Parts: sequence; structure tokens; C-alpha cells
Amino acid sequence: MQLASTATHFRLRQFLSLTKPRVVSLIVFCAVIGMFLAVPGMVPPKLLLAATIGIWLVAGAAAAVNCLVEQRIDAVMTRTRARPLPRGELTSLQTLAFAGAVGGTGLLMLYTLVNPLTMWLTFGTFIGYAVVYTVLLKPMTPQNIVIGGASGAMPPVLGWAAVTGDVAPEALLLFLIIFAWTPPHFWALALYRTADFAKAGLPMLPVTHGHRFTRLYVLLYTLVLFASALLPFAYGMSGWLYLAAALVLNGIFLGYAARLYVSYSDALARRTFRYSIAYLAALFAALLVDHHFFA
Repeated sequence: MQLASTATHFRLRQFLSLTKPRVVSLIVFCAVIGMFLAVPGMVPPKLLLAATIGIWLVAGAAAAVNCLVEQRIDAVMTRTRARPLPRGELTSLQTLAFAGAVGGTGLLMLYTLVNPLTMWLTFGTFIGYAVVYTVLLKPMTPQNIVIGGASGAMPPVLGWAAVTGDVAPEALLLFLIIFAWTPPHFWALALYRTADFAKAGLPMLPVTHGHRFTRLYVLLYTLVLFASALLPFAYGMSGWLYLAAALVLNGIFLGYAARLYVSYSDALARRTFRYSIAYLAALFAALLVDHHFFA
């Protein structure tokens, strides 16, 4: 009995790891922020729960498909070789069945308990990440993360649509922030993982154009992000609290990007990557606090 319980627990952890929980948690966080920014008061609890779970399930399914498609690449990269598929702990058929069941359940929840628009937008996001980015863009062009970043920028739009049933300009501003954030966020990782990507044969920017070129693009995109992050205030979507937070958070990010360009080190690239994750969470949290307590 104890052995069976341990084996079941281990297998559940393997399936859970396919969904990339840390990545998906940030996706869901941004979607929830989108929900709360769409209304002046509270989001109805049942709607909040259904939309959150539905988006979480579909995002997890997209991550599982990514693991399925890239299992041979994952096997040669230090960062990913411990995933269940490269280690032979799960089969391709098991992964495909898991992704289909989880994703299908999420889409059904969104259609029946939220609204059809959210379901279709979430399905489009799934296709954008699992097919357009993973299958087509990632192995073909060093601009993969720029073009494919559109699917990663969708969560606040999904959250907004879940509550309102439409897509407003404010939701598109949130989309733009994440879209501009994605390149410097990912390229910071790619800089200190260049050898891994080269070994896997992936045309990431540091592999195809070198470190200095990539560091320049990190700096330029961070400037674009800085401007994008100020748009909610300029549009009248936020107040002075958000503006102050945006100036501080973007100033720190810009400082990291400038230091990367001038005096690169792998340790600095790692810190920049970690900060970029905290940056996005803090920026959206500041926007939420400003919206509900200082509007």
C-alpha cells in the first residue's frame, strides 16, 4: 500500500512538472490581475474561480505540448534534461493524452462557466504558443521570442474578457507591457545559456548574432518596455501610485540592462532574469493596488 501510494505521488509530480508550474503561475497571476482591473469592485467569486482554473488548465496543457515537441532538444540542454520525457519517465502518448484531457477540460470550463469569447481567445493563445511558437518560430528564427511573445502577452486580455465579455483598450495596454517585457526577460536567460541553445541547434539571438548584439537589444527593448509601462498612466487607467512604482521598477530594470551591455557577466545576466520576473509581478500588483485603493 505504501509503495503504491509513493508511486502514485511520484507519477502525479511527473505530470505536474509537464505543466511548468512556475511559468504558468505567473501567467495565471497576470490573468487574475486583468480580471480585477476590468471592474471597479470585486470579481464574482464563482466567475473568478472558473476563469482562473480554466486558464490555468489550458496554459498547463500548452506547456505539456511544448515539452512533448521539444523532448529531444530538452535531452541535450542542461536546464531541461531532467524533465520527465527526456528521462523516459513518461511516454509521448501519455503526455499527449494528459495535455488533451487537461486542455479540453479547461476550454470546456471557460465556454460553459465563463463565456465563449474567453474560451476562443484562450484556445488561440494555446495554438500561438504550442504550435506557432514551439513548432514553427523557435527552430526557425532568432526573432522567435519577439513574434511568439504575442501569445505570452495574452493572459491579462483573457482575464479582462472573462469578466467583461469583450476586449477593451486598457486590456491591450496590459498586453503591450508583457509583449515588450518578453524579449529582455528571455534574452537575459539566453545570454547565460547560450552554449545550451547552440548545442540544441536553436537559433536564439545570442547564438546567431553574438552576445554584444543581444545585449544591445536587451537594452533597446528595456527602453521600449519603460515607455510601454507608462502608458496606463498616460491613458488615465492609473494614478500617481502606479506611476511612481513604474518609474522605480523600470529604472532598476534599465540599470540592469545598461550594466549588461557595458560589463557583462553570467551572474549579472542571471540576476537580470530573476529581476525581470519580480518586476512584472510587482508592476501589475502596483497597478491593481492603484486601481482599487487610489482610484
